[in-house]
Amino acid sequence: MKSVKIISSALFLAVFVAGCSGYRPIVDGQGRDMSNYEYDLRDCQNYARQVDGAGRTGGGALAGAAFGAVLGLVGGGNSSNIAQAAGVGAVTGAAAGGVSTAASQKQIIRNCMVGRGYRVLD
Repeated sequence: MKSVKIISSALFLAVFVAGCSGYRPIVDGQGRDMSNYEYDLRDCQNYARQVDGAGRTGGGALAGAAFGAVLGLVGGGNSSNIAQAAGVGAVTGAAAGGVSTAASQKQIIRNCMVGRGYRVLD
C-alpha cells in the first residue's frame, strides 16, 4: 500500500512538472516589432500543451516499476523488497517521463517562436 502512495505521488509530481509549457524564451528583440510577442508566445505555449505529458509520465512509471521488480527478483528479494524496488523504479520512470515532456514542450515553444521570426537566445 505504501508503494501505491509513493507511485501516485510521483505521478502527480511528474505530471505537474511536465505541465511547464509556461516556458518564456528569452528573445532578441532588436530590430523587431515586439507588439505581438505575448500573443505569439501564448499561441506557441498552446501548441506545446498538446504534448501528452500524462502518457509519457505513466509509461515511464510502468516501465520503471517493471524494471525495478525485475531487479528485485534478480537480487533474490522477498515480496516486500520486490514491491519497494518496483516503487523506486516507478518514481524514477515517472520523473524521467516528466522531464522528457518538459523538454519537448520547451523545444516546441522555441521552434514555434523561431518560425514566427523571433531570435530565441534561451
